[in-house]
Amino acid sequence: MSTQHHQRGFDVDAALAHVSRRDRRLARWFPKIPPLLPDPRWSEPFDPVDALARAILFQQLSGKAAATIVGRVEQAIDSNVLHADTLGRADDPTLRACGVSGNKLRALRDLAGRAGRGEIPSVEELQGMANEDIIAALTPVRGIGRWTVEMMLIFRLGRADVLPVDDLGVRKGLQRVDRLVDAPTPKELAARGERWAPWRSIAALALWRISDLGVTASTPRSQE
Repeated sequence: MSTQHHQRGFDVDAALAHVSRRDRRLARWFPKIPPLLPDPRWSEPFDPVDALARAILFQQLSGKAAATIVGRVEQAIDSNVLHADTLGRADDPTLRACGVSGNKLRALRDLAGRAGRGEIPSVEELQGMANEDIIAALTPVRGIGRWTVEMMLIFRLGRADVLPVDDLGVRKGLQRVDRLVDAPTPKELAARGERWAPWRSIAALALWRISDLGVTASTPRSQE
């Protein structure tokens, strides 16, 4: 397991310059999309347990519907932090009454149990871990797959070299860039992305924006 300390966030300008040199076809799209800037969430404090709990609640729902359910849960537990101790303030029927499905309730209880046993790394611990080690540590949680952890890596920890190859938006973005009949497979996207390393996150961010050109959505959609 890596013990290197990883700062949250990366040099966006350096990432763009690298990808521009290595992939001129993709770089031609950069002026057409909203500017790629450092994400303010990279410097905001966050609780990994809270972030994972919210990811579970948002899965397979529209943002508005999920936000409504999260608001009800926060009211039920009398806290805006979803953690092992706070989630334990509400019993199962109360959370189900908030709109939490049975599967999501079981996932939240599994997450809370693991957090209570100290199995979910803190932000400080995550900063000392490699990407794959973080994925291995968090995906045993019920309802948490690789895609959810990759979103945390990109948008909360600010890791520079993450390419979510299973994300349909990223694949459709590359389909548009390369003028393909069909979206590339995850394996094809991974191979194409080798040239973007070690700054694959900025390519993913660009491809999401390219995929969304002319579409109302502007953020990744849950794949799990």
